[in-house]
Parts: sequence; C-alpha cells; structure tokens
Amino acid sequence: MKPSRKTVGLIFLAIVVGLALYLYAGSSVPVGQLPLKRLTATNFYQLQSEFNAAKESVRVVALLSPT
Repeated sequence: MKPSRKTVGLIFLAIVVGLALYLYAGSSVPVGQLPLKRLTATNFYQLQSEFNAAKESVRVVALLSPT
C-alpha cells in the first residue's frame, strides 16, 4: 500500500520541526556548571584563556562533528 501525500508531508514536517528544536532550543547543564557556549572564531580567545588558566585542573576539549 502506497503512503498518501498527506502522510509523507506530515512525516517530513515532524522531522523538520524536530531538527529545528534540536539545533535551536536551549540546553540545560548540571547545577554548578557554566552554560554551554558555541565556539566561533570571535570567541576562541576566551576558550584559550580559560583553558590556560585552569592549569591545576583536569582539562578536556572534545570536538564533535556530525560527519
């Protein structure tokens, strides 16, 4: 049985809305943790200075890519 255009359209719309919420909705972090930041070329210096200032702590940088 072939799915109707309406069903396919609703599935596509649900995927688009879900993707938009995933990418643009706020995120939450545990209590006491600084809020998440999006790394850009304009704020990279801030990451570098905070990373270098925490010499006595465990430091981890994880770069995640959707590919």
